[in-house]
Amino acid sequence: MRRYRLEIDNVRSHLRSLWIVIGLQGLVILALWFGWSQAPKQLRVYVPPDLRSGAVLNAEEVPPANVYAFAIYIFQQLNRWPENGATDYGKAIFRISPYLTPRYRNDLIADMELKARRGELAYRVRGVHEVPGHGYEERRVDVLSADVWIVWLDLDLLESVKGMTVKQTSIRYPVRVVRQAIDPETNPWGLALDGYGGDGPRRLNDAELAEPDGNRVGTDKESP
Repeated sequence: MRRYRLEIDNVRSHLRSLWIVIGLQGLVILALWFGWSQAPKQLRVYVPPDLRSGAVLNAEEVPPANVYAFAIYIFQQLNRWPENGATDYGKAIFRISPYLTPRYRNDLIADMELKARRGELAYRVRGVHEVPGHGYEERRVDVLSADVWIVWLDLDLLESVKGMTVKQTSIRYPVRVVRQAIDPETNPWGLALDGYGGDGPRRLNDAELAEPDGNRVGTDKESP
């Protein structure tokens, strides 16, 4: 009889041990569930255009190459007036408005209204493209903070009116880019143009056109 009582005590002791293990596992499961529930539902990862040498990517970190690609693409769309600047300028602003900060959008609207009053938009065709040999390099993106950049774009500007060229020049645009992850449905980049940095746009001289490493900032401004 004594032997059976000892066996029953051992079984009860083992059951208590099992309940303790089950309780600890329950706490671990609760902790894991809480951590999972607090994790972000979406992560944005910016993949650099050139991965030949590999890359170490952190969520929400924007590589300079991506900032440059965004700036030149959106800026070209803003300055593309295929038929008539009197209507195309406003359409361009409206089309890319998710990629503009409210302040810069208001500045562009004011600039459009001013040019319209001066008669500088009627039948004007406009386009910009990258100056050959002045493409992306790391030095063309100044990182002001984790959310603010200045992108130096060297672009050829061509304008014509009724087939006649009225402006053809090379300009350096210091475009300010900021992080603006407000609506990923309309702006998957999570970035926005915010006007100009430094002293604003200026013409490139012959020496700078021949040598991409010329000075970035000048005083000879050009209208955007």
